[in-house]
Parts: sequence; C-alpha cells; structure tokens
Amino acid sequence: MITCSDIFKEVQNITSKLIEVGLCDDQNYPSQQKVINNQIMVCYSNMVDLSIALKNISYQDIYEELNKQRNFNFKMLDGALIQILYTFQNNQLISHRLAFFPSPFLESFHNEPEIYEDDEIYADIIAKDILPTPIRFDYDPKNFSEIYHPKCHLTLGQFKNCRIPVSSPLTPNVFMNFILQNFYNTAFIKYQQTLNFNEMSSKNPYPSIR
Repeated sequence: MITCSDIFKEVQNITSKLIEVGLCDDQNYPSQQKVINNQIMVCYSNMVDLSIALKNISYQDIYEELNKQRNFNFKMLDGALIQILYTFQNNQLISHRLAFFPSPFLESFHNEPEIYEDDEIYADIIAKDILPTPIRFDYDPKNFSEIYHPKCHLTLGQFKNCRIPVSSPLTPNVFMNFILQNFYNTAFIKYQQTLNFNEMSSKNPYPSIR
C-alpha cells in the first residue's frame, strides 16, 4: 500500500526532473500539511482555496486566477498548470485531485516565437489546431454514488456531470506519465531517460494505487 511519504517523494522527484529537462517554467515545491481530523494533505507550498476551479466562470478566467495566485505544482513552458493533491488519514488515501489546465493562450510563444520554432520539442505545444481542454482525475470515495459518481473518475473540460469511471486512484508518477506522453510527447521521447518515472512497465503502462 502506498503511503503519504511515498506520494510526497514521487512529487519531489517529478519536480526535479521537470526542472532538469527545462519543461517546467515555474513551480511550487511539494509540502505536507496537517488538516482536520488527523488528515495530512500532500500539496504544494502556498496552496490557496481551489474553489475557483469549480465556479461557473469562463475557462480563461479560471486559468488566469489560478496562474495569478500561483495555485499549481508546475507551470509548463507553454503555460499549462498542473496540480497534484492527495489527502491521507491514518496513512490511508482518502482523496486525490490531479489536474491539468492547458493555457488558453500561448503568451510566451507570441512574444518570443523563435524560442519555440528553433526547438523540435515544442512541436506538440504550438500546433494551431490545439483546443485547450482541462483534465482532472479525482478520487472521492466519500461522495460515491452508483452510476452517477464513481469513486475514481476522469473529468474532461468543466462539465459538471462528466465523470468517466477510472479503475482506481493514480500515483503522481502515473499521472505525469499520462500528461507527458499524451500532451508533450516529442519532449517525452527526447528526454525519456530522465522522464522515466519508475512505475512504467511493458505489461501495464499506467499502473495505479493498490
């Protein structure tokens, strides 16, 4: 069974590797915070209230508020924001929120296009037909409801009732492998030795928490 300490170490390792290969433009280092009822949250330093991401406002406003508050683990080179949040109680996982908020505009690309155009690793980032869609993996057994609210689910976009069932919670390594392989594939292949998070296997490329 994976522990709070295991999750914290994985996020530390991911942070270091993203900085090493230059895919991360800004970051908040992981922290462990005690909350109510003997719960411990693995989050990021200076985390603020996440309710902004659930309000009925435009995606651009959501993104700009999260960015302004630096409410993320990582800000990728293309401006995408990534949040990795886990809550444990008595060293048992009780919830997680793993979110990817792509930038609705490529401000750095517009200001300094030569930085991107001269390096092949940005091919996935600057394609003109990309539609930014937020992605979130939630583990929320407390609100489980048969059919309507799976314990673990994937939400695409900001659709209130979009909850695609997922078999079990994900570790940070699994989540980041999913994001990098699907949205930063050119960079992932180029730096695969560094970005080889250790849970990958040929039999099951996305193993999850047991």
